[in-house]
Amino acid sequence: MLVFLALVTVALASAHPPSEHFEGHKVFRVQVEDENHLDVIRELASNYQIDFWKPDSVIQVQARSTVDFSVKAEDCVAVEDLLEQNKLQYEVLISNLRNEMEAQFDSWSRAAGHSYTKYNNWETIEAWTQQVAKENPNLVSRSVIGTTFEGRPMYLLKVGKAKRNKPAIFIDCGFHAREWISPAFCQWFVREAVRTYGQEIHMTELLNELDFYVLPVVNIDGYVYTWTKNRMWRKTRSTQAGTSCVGIDPNRNFAAGWCEVGASKNPCSDTYCGPVPESEKETKALADFIRNNLSSIKAYLTIHSYSQMLLYPYSYTYNLPKNNVELNSLAKAAVKELASLHGTKYTYGPGATTIYLAAGGSDDWAYDQGIKYAFTFELRDQGRHGFLLPESQIQATCEETLLAVKHMAGYVLEHLY
Repeated sequence: MLVFLALVTVALASAHPPSEHFEGHKVFRVQVEDENHLDVIRELASNYQIDFWKPDSVIQVQARSTVDFSVKAEDCVAVEDLLEQNKLQYEVLISNLRNEMEAQFDSWSRAAGHSYTKYNNWETIEAWTQQVAKENPNLVSRSVIGTTFEGRPMYLLKVGKAKRNKPAIFIDCGFHAREWISPAFCQWFVREAVRTYGQEIHMTELLNELDFYVLPVVNIDGYVYTWTKNRMWRKTRSTQAGTSCVGIDPNRNFAAGWCEVGASKNPCSDTYCGPVPESEKETKALADFIRNNLSSIKAYLTIHSYSQMLLYPYSYTYNLPKNNVELNSLAKAAVKELASLHGTKYTYGPGATTIYLAAGGSDDWAYDQGIKYAFTFELRDQGRHGFLLPESQIQATCEETLLAVKHMAGYVLEHLY
């Protein structure tokens, strides 16, 4: 009996990221009203190891906003005292991060193999990319656009019916390692494309007339690390001379107002922009692919979490894009489509004013390359689970997001340029 239990424990350990480290950690949501409150948040950030969830770093916290962050168990009492002394209103979103991590998985019995309604580790996703291409040769082909810092191949799926000179839409997932719902959507999108082609009129037309380039996970090394070592890891896993701190924020690593605002030059920061733009093998591979296919790529969609937002350029400046009115009405219509299924409410608008200033993002970069339709999705939820969205919400999240994406693709098809 003991041997059997030991085996079960080993199986579970390999299937789930270790969570003991997060026992007693809490996630707070704090109302930041004014400059005095901002000073308190800065003081917290410099005196304790605070993991900012939203916004991504202390430099992006603004007056008249809320901030979500997690605090280590041993610091919770001191943090709560400081908030109360300075009369900051707060709520505890997650009272024990370890429990929340374990509750993400609907059941502890992990079926081996790939599932569209569970979180899949990289090994499983990698095998799935091969399988889905092999099973649907008339609709899906797989290529490698580069390798990660740790040497993993970056697989890209091209989804669509073969035809010469087709316009394309590029969709990527998994920029930030801990945003697990994001890769789940890329997998779901491919599944629905092959499942409903020839059955559902809208998807059939989209796949006949457009190609979809789907990059299921951008930051593969980081994603693997969230499964094996630290569930809350965000950045890449690259190392560099002169610092023991690991990783760069891939969504601060593009040449779009690079490192000017909402990014850090400190290698230990979660929003470190890197030594130069495209310093990361992953961001360079993505940018090279888009540059090489610029004539055909008409839209760029990048999938993140959490917040329930649909953002368009710019994030690195408060200036509005030339086609701001068009992007705004397309976002409005897409968000309406999304809400039609489960009533999930999204906000939308230019990144800088809708969420926060942040330079070096892939959406701004793609737009500045001449891709007129560039959008960032921030998927569910609004902070109740944050990055730890339960598996029970994967299907609903993906279904509603697919409605928005199909609407946008249909619009792009009617407005080719």
